[in-house]
Amino acid sequence: MGMATGPAYEVPMRRRRDSLTNYPKRLGLVKSNVPRMVVRKSAKHVLVQFIEYADGGDRTIVSAMSKELSKFGWPERCNTPTAYLTGMLAAKKAMGKGVKSSVLDIGLQTPSKGSVLFAAAQGAIGAGVSLAVGEGMSDAAREKGAHIESFAKALKGKPEYEKKFSAYIKAGVQPEQISGLFEKAKGSISRGDVSG
Repeated sequence: MGMATGPAYEVPMRRRRDSLTNYPKRLGLVKSNVPRMVVRKSAKHVLVQFIEYADGGDRTIVSAMSKELSKFGWPERCNTPTAYLTGMLAAKKAMGKGVKSSVLDIGLQTPSKGSVLFAAAQGAIGAGVSLAVGEGMSDAAREKGAHIESFAKALKGKPEYEKKFSAYIKAGVQPEQISGLFEKAKGSISRGDVSG
């Protein structure tokens, strides 16, 4: 007596099994026929890339890393003002390559209001790239570093101040005046040579 056979089990793609790629979501982004603005973050850096689909594999148009912001007077960090400036820098580079519009690709990261992801998107929009972002997902005050500034002012003169802001102090930055430094860096990116 023969065994009944059903449909064969199909093993999901490796990147799906490893929870690295949501293929239905990626297909929707690729079908838009505009470059994707890919935002990724680590504990220390923010990476923003403009990527377009190609038959042989995706092609990176431009890339910007938060480390590059030091030449515009901004300290290396992974926070919302840094994400905004990195998004702005990447968008300025992309516009130099003819990119006018894009779709936001946050991968498998969870979207939340005022996050690094949406700060980077607002930076790109500020640079002039057309990008659809949901209503109320950005927080203009956080993007300028107001939360860092108010926290630093509250701790000024206390022992925790030096501990919490040691990296800023070491870089010669006064965290209670971060929004002024943000505006200065933003102006430098707007006016500066961002080729590369």
